[in-house]
Amino acid sequence: MIRFGDLPALVLGPLAGRAEEDWYRAPAGKWSPAQIVHHLAIAVDGSSRAFEERTAREPMRRRPLTRRERVARFLILALGWFPPGRKTPPQAAPAARPERAEVERQLRDGVARFLDLERRLLPARRADLFLKHLSLGDLTLEEWMRFHVRHAEHHAKQIRARLAS
Repeated sequence: MIRFGDLPALVLGPLAGRAEEDWYRAPAGKWSPAQIVHHLAIAVDGSSRAFEERTAREPMRRRPLTRRERVARFLILALGWFPPGRKTPPQAAPAARPERAEVERQLRDGVARFLDLERRLLPARRADLFLKHLSLGDLTLEEWMRFHVRHAEHHAKQIRARLAS
């Protein structure tokens, strides 16, 4: 598994030096590399902003996990396997043709914000600050960072596949 700070290189590296048309090329019914990066940028940026807003809160308690959340955590966080057929939450859906520079900036800013939160909040808030994930339940800052790495690894394979075709 890669380090969180290497996430932009993992996702944007394959696109470096590529023609603009490669950024937007996709098979019918599939996301383009631009849309994949935008989806990841929305997710990283959004969760980092949500954690930023929660830093002033009193210590929190984690809600008990459901059996489904336990299984999802194992599959995604431990194994890095995303079950096929999952729908993207509307708030993380990419634009039809996202602007390259803006999406790259959004991704890098979200990663930088998480790294800043990590420096400021850990280890003091390691076990009492959470943000709910739709499938994984309440996640700590570190668990969210691990999720984003696994998520980026999953989508980086798709980007490489789009560029190879």
